[in-house]
Amino acid sequence: MVWDWIPRNSDLIFSLLGEHLVLSLIPVLVGLVLAVPLGWLANRNTAARAVLIPSAGLLYTIPSLALFIVLPGILGTQILDPTNVIVALTIYTMALLVRSIADALAAVPRMVVAAATAMGFRPGRRFVEVELPLSVPVLIAGLRVATVSNISLVSVGALIGVGGLGELFTDGYQRNFPTEILTGVVLTVLLALAADAALLGIGRLVTPWERPSQKPRAARAGR
Repeated sequence: MVWDWIPRNSDLIFSLLGEHLVLSLIPVLVGLVLAVPLGWLANRNTAARAVLIPSAGLLYTIPSLALFIVLPGILGTQILDPTNVIVALTIYTMALLVRSIADALAAVPRMVVAAATAMGFRPGRRFVEVELPLSVPVLIAGLRVATVSNISLVSVGALIGVGGLGELFTDGYQRNFPTEILTGVVLTVLLALAADAALLGIGRLVTPWERPSQKPRAARAGR
């Protein structure tokens, strides 16, 4: 039967799923680390923002497949090296997050920043303990977009032989086997939904002040 293919190839499917997850999430982490100082600089300096934000937008317009093919010549890697996909997606993640981080920091109330400065917070400490935590809600929103985008773009890497679940697309197409294609599509969508839900949960966990208070409701219930 056609659907017997899934249990018979479960080891392959889980292997590709794990590869897809690694290729998607490493660029998110590295891109975030690189984007934070750039976003901070763009928020603090008008001239830097005028350069960084358009440059980030320009980087994101580069077609992913073209970048996957060009990077081996720049990095000196082999065409099938997963590093090419990781570096390309890191560039896209950084390009997306620079603006998000700059906007997130700009959304922090100036009165709060001024109060922290008046209390003796130096710029570095103020950024880590005040500005960055308060910018988390906006930052998480940008991070969710970048993560879901990466999970989708990893599949494009299958066209050069490195693509996690994308290999199910290319192999299924070559064999004219819709079950394999559908399996790849469904797992990619589920992975994107799971990652988005996880980031949403992390955002709520680290920003308890954003949760609606239950006290008024409890007080009304007691009347």
